Amino acid sequence: MKSFQVTDFNAPLKEVDHPTPQPSGTQVLIRVRAAGVCHSDLHIWEGGYDLGHGRKPLSLRDRGVSLPRTMGHETVGEVLAFGPDAKADAVGGLKVGDVALVYPWLGCGKCEVCLAGQENMCLKPYSLGVHCDGGYADHMTVPHPKYLLNLEGLDPLTAAPYACSGVTTYSALKKVEADISSPIVIFGAGGLGLMALSLLKAMGGKGAIVVDIDARKREAAEKAGALATVDGAAPDALEQLASKAGGPIRAVIDLVGNAATTQLGFDCLTKGGKLVIVGLFGGGATWALPLIPIKAVTIQGSYVGNLRETQELLDLVRANRIAPIPVTLMPLAKANQALTDLKEGKVVGRAVLTP
Repeated sequence: MKSFQVTDFNAPLKEVDHPTPQPSGTQVLIRVRAAGVCHSDLHIWEGGYDLGHGRKPLSLRDRGVSLPRTMGHETVGEVLAFGPDAKADAVGGLKVGDVALVYPWLGCGKCEVCLAGQENMCLKPYSLGVHCDGGYADHMTVPHPKYLLNLEGLDPLTAAPYACSGVTTYSALKKVEADISSPIVIFGAGGLGLMALSLLKAMGGKGAIVVDIDARKREAAEKAGALATVDGAAPDALEQLASKAGGPIRAVIDLVGNAATTQLGFDCLTKGGKLVIVGLFGGGATWALPLIPIKAVTIQGSYVGNLRETQELLDLVRANRIAPIPVTLMPLAKANQALTDLKEGKVVGRAVLTP
């Protein structure tokens, strides 16, 4: 089994060879077919988050991440073997040879939120590719068959991002679903932003105005069906948003999450509007506190999505034949290059590693 691991923060990934694991208990062994390279992987690779306001950066070690770590939480794999305790009813029809999307946002499995199907909200996370080894490898073990969602004909190379960028944007869109009959604003035209555009259309939304400082990414958003785009660095960006929306802006989804995007997102909202923050770019909020009650604005965080939402997403993709976001395929051996390209803003859509 070959994998590429973070052995030191801010250092190149190390190629490692280990014996291919054999599944025990309820585990399932898969052969990795595709592994998406997510912006969150950059935070793991770098070792922390910028909290702004002069605060000490949030270390990944503070979040329970230890090294060495094989990253990769957007994984599709072919089922090779089941552990001895993976009973037929738990497998749910999954069989050797099936190709499935791995749901990675696992919790302890025992607490109240886990038992309610909200493992992504668990205070003792066990996320694949974050807290335990993930898909930057040619093989991977999954703790239980229920975390494998049969792709049933979807292309594994373009389906891998549904495990993060897909369910993350779907969950965020559900939080503003009451407001999608009028244009919403989306900050960020990377993999998540392009995914959000296609899902918004499938959910019956009016459409979105997309804000990004990169002209290439704004062009990609326009090709993906954005109602309009705005350069967030333009001095008149707020005026452009108001003009292009053609009416009150009731919902903003910020897929970037830095001081500039959250400020512009807050400023463009009408009274009673909602700002959903997804991105972890970092920094501190700059809002004038009295304006929060004066505008009666709701500010809500959205962290990935749960297992049920991931299945809903795959069903939505099949039912509406949603076109996948652009992917750049790269061999697993170029995992370091994929991370560097993403950090330098060279990736449009998603880089996907193929063992």
